[in-house]
Amino acid sequence: MLCSALAVAQVSNDSLQSLRQQKQSLELSTKINELKMRLAKLENTLENKTHDLDGTTATARQAADENSTAASRLASDPQNKKLARRAESSGDNAKKSAKRARVATDDMEDLKKDIETLKSKIVKDEAKLAFNPVAIPIQQ
Repeated sequence: MLCSALAVAQVSNDSLQSLRQQKQSLELSTKINELKMRLAKLENTLENKTHDLDGTTATARQAADENSTAASRLASDPQNKKLARRAESSGDNAKKSAKRARVATDDMEDLKKDIETLKSKIVKDEAKLAFNPVAIPIQQ
């Protein structure tokens, strides 16, 4: 009688340990899936950010060219107030466009860093899961 009680206690402890391991594996699998979904969203965003970066860079380049043209016109006639206002306006526009391009570049770099961080987390968690695979019994 005492022997069967010990055997039942041992089986219960083994079963509990097995269930805990299965729970941990399921939680880790869920975490990996969530990370992969976030990664997919970020990678889709990357294409849009790349397009935005190209546009802001082109706009900044065009604004800088217009500023250069306005400055050269003003240099030929420094007393002309109209040319001075245009040069100042185009300078301000070039400054704003350059800032937008820098911000877009920073956003792109941050996005790439986030993508790399997620990829490394996924690899790390998949390694944990591969190290401790628990076969999940099929319920019948």
